[in-house]
Amino acid sequence: MTTIQPVSQVIRSRRSVFPPMFSGERIPDEDIRELLELANWAPNHRKTEPWRFHVVADHALQKLSDFAGSWYVKNHPGEAFSSLKHAKTKKKALQSSHVIAICMHRDPNESVPEWEEMAAVACAVQNIWLGVTAKGYGGYWSSPKMIKDMNPFFGLKENEHCMGLFYLGIPKIGLDLPAKRGDIDEKVTWHKA
Repeated sequence: MTTIQPVSQVIRSRRSVFPPMFSGERIPDEDIRELLELANWAPNHRKTEPWRFHVVADHALQKLSDFAGSWYVKNHPGEAFSSLKHAKTKKKALQSSHVIAICMHRDPNESVPEWEEMAAVACAVQNIWLGVTAKGYGGYWSSPKMIKDMNPFFGLKENEHCMGLFYLGIPKIGLDLPAKRGDIDEKVTWHKA
């Protein structure tokens, strides 16, 4: 008999771990590739496999940091500018081992509604996140306003767009990351007749 316990444990222990919580250690590229392989097994209607990933690592993290900083300056003129927020925006990539740009490649035939492809990409990201948790790493999916301007940065095609950035790292030792969910019975209605 198969047990759900191992997968249940990983799902229940998944947390958002933010770049300031990372230790600064680097995740091996082979582990990143393994996480992306898990993403590739996400469910998707008509097998469009709409997920696309751009992995930012090593020296490219500085380029992403520079882009984020420049974007912030350009889009927060005058009194909207905060030097604290600017520094925090630039620092995220540099605190990370890797950053994965989460992108969607729209089926050219539009064989399924766009929302289904977006949902498939989200499922792929959940697979990554569960793999991250199982390996003892940390990460979180960010969808900053700057993603609307990132297509040229990643060289995305006309039928592709960035849905967010997944920051990855090795968590500092001793982090306390409690989580709470409301009662499932308040969110479910059974229909039996």
